[in-house]
Amino acid sequence: MAAAATTGRQRYRLLVLLAAAAILLAWFFVPVDQDDPQPSGGGGTTSDWTSAPSDGPSRTRTPVRQDTDPASGLPLVDLADLPPEAAETVDLIDAGGPFPEPDHDGGTFHNREALLPDRPSGYYREYTVPTPGSDDRGARRIVAGEGGELYWTDDHYSSFSRIAGEP
Repeated sequence: MAAAATTGRQRYRLLVLLAAAAILLAWFFVPVDQDDPQPSGGGGTTSDWTSAPSDGPSRTRTPVRQDTDPASGLPLVDLADLPPEAAETVDLIDAGGPFPEPDHDGGTFHNREALLPDRPSGYYREYTVPTPGSDDRGARRIVAGEGGELYWTDDHYSSFSRIAGEP
């Protein structure tokens, strides 16, 4: 009888630990942006991370390199360190489409946040980077400049990184 009670307690403890682990994983991988709720994954292999400034706690993280882009002052990020959907979007940009959000992709990005270098209106175009499991556009975008430069945001324009290796 005592052995059966011990087994029951052990199962209960295991269930509590599994529930706690599931909650922590959900907290890390499914942040909610106040303006545009969507799941967003972590990822990357570097140990340096930047968090997006926001009105509340941010759980979205983008791996960044130690150096910054001299032209924009933004942190540099390697395309290989971004989610695989970002590379797919860059390929679509290079090919001229077709894009997953044809009503939005390729539209003018107005740089209202003034986080990218100041350029004339119409210089920047925005493209959706799909978020697996999201039932809307999500918050991930690549913004392309007319000069070929590419910028990454995973927090719906609250912060940007320059994608390294682009003009």
